[in-house]
Amino acid sequence: MQIRDLTSLDIEAAAALWHEVGLTRPWNPPVLDLQRALDSSASTVLGGFDGERLVGTVMVGHDGHRGWVYYLAVDERQRGIGRGREMMTAAEHWLREQGAVKVQLMVRSTNEAVLGFYDRLGYEDADVQVRSKWLK
Repeated sequence: MQIRDLTSLDIEAAAALWHEVGLTRPWNPPVLDLQRALDSSASTVLGGFDGERLVGTVMVGHDGHRGWVYYLAVDERQRGIGRGREMMTAAEHWLREQGAVKVQLMVRSTNEAVLGFYDRLGYEDADVQVRSKWLK
């Protein structure tokens, strides 16, 4: 798998992958989330390619201190062979290059399979609450 920064030309393929693996929610239009990340110097979306086919993504950004990971997705036909680990390694590498000293991510508490995946990668429950407010 080859990993590179996605471009605007890859947005439709990434959004389709996110839909296929169940990452999208009606209140977060994926095309807008992708473009917003690509337009910022503090974030990117990395794509994993098997030939020309997009098989993995991870959105990564930082605030100068902490890094955040979103939208880790791996095509269901490519799971179980280390693709998710490769994408997370690339995200962590990108964050280190940006000077981030810590990486954080959010996982829905009902997604137990993914919680186990992150446990195996060394991610711990930070015992914090995430609060949100929509800015409209």
